[in-house]
Amino acid sequence: MITAAIVSLLAASLAAGQSLPSTAEVRPLLPTWKCSNSGGCVRQNTSVVLDWDMRSIHTTNGATSCKSGTKMDKSQCPDASTCAKNCVIEAADYASLGVSTSGNAVTLYHYVRTGGKLVNASPRIYLLGEDGKYVMMSLLNGEISVDVDLSTLPCGENGAFYLSEMVADGSKNPNQFNTGGAALGNGYCDAQCQGYCCNEMDILEANSQANAFTGHPCKGNTCDSGGCGYNPYAQGQKGFYGPGKTVDTSKVFTVVTQFQASGGRLTGISRKYIQNGRTINSGNINGCGNEGSTGGMTGMGQALGRGMVLAMSIWNDAAQNMAWLDAGNNGPCQSGQGSPSNIQSQHPDTHVVFSNIRWGDIGSTTKGN
Repeated sequence: MITAAIVSLLAASLAAGQSLPSTAEVRPLLPTWKCSNSGGCVRQNTSVVLDWDMRSIHTTNGATSCKSGTKMDKSQCPDASTCAKNCVIEAADYASLGVSTSGNAVTLYHYVRTGGKLVNASPRIYLLGEDGKYVMMSLLNGEISVDVDLSTLPCGENGAFYLSEMVADGSKNPNQFNTGGAALGNGYCDAQCQGYCCNEMDILEANSQANAFTGHPCKGNTCDSGGCGYNPYAQGQKGFYGPGKTVDTSKVFTVVTQFQASGGRLTGISRKYIQNGRTINSGNINGCGNEGSTGGMTGMGQALGRGMVLAMSIWNDAAQNMAWLDAGNNGPCQSGQGSPSNIQSQHPDTHVVFSNIRWGDIGSTTKGN
């Protein structure tokens, strides 16, 4: 059963943007825990919100879309006030867009059936607080843990769990004239400069065959888009991760990522896994690009200290078939095996489950495991 909360869509929050949805949006609840070594883990009444681009935004008579690609159509939205007069945002139906929650777990389906047809949903969601703003996780000298089920993700698929230095209220939203804020999933950014350029920390990009964690620092609009990452397979640990391997991806396991700091500066990013009551240590990142051009480890640490937004998504890669993650030197997948057409025809049920999300002091999120 999906528990949900009604999003508070105050008219004031959209005064300079599109009209209010005709019906209130139902936002799935996803409780998380904020932890400390002194006080234990405290439940947070959080929820998830879909990215703004997954909603229908159209003219007031419903005849024409107000979007052009991933931005607003300038003919309908040359400025915020005109856009508010011309356009309406429809509330999102989360289940039909591949998102469902149950207890402390959220499931993201890549494909959904609509009108008897299998269609590409590929949802991206963000974690929201009770105040309708994004939860800002400050993780410098901290850690984040999550239970994951990647068992149905084949070669070419990516279940992503990552941090983006978005603005808490979602108000930084260039060229979209959509000021609904965080409550409507606005303001996305990353180190590929989608939306706009910002620091990105990929906690987990993974399928059942390969995984990586990667820092992507930015200085202004100059970002380390390739990033500084750690992929066990690429490091020669070919028997470490996968179905039946040391980290057995046919079953649920816990991913713990720690951000060590000294004197307020990020000194290392480390990874361990917990499965069947056993802690399995993995790799470390001790450097991250050029501090002068992109900020490097110092810049990444500063972003973690200021606070970053948790994003979760599922996607595949028509351009490279996710080979940068799971093929060649990066994983056991064969060339072309991870094409979107192969995935859709052979793995239409592919999905990822993230659950039991906890963040806080190093060592605080997995006590008792």
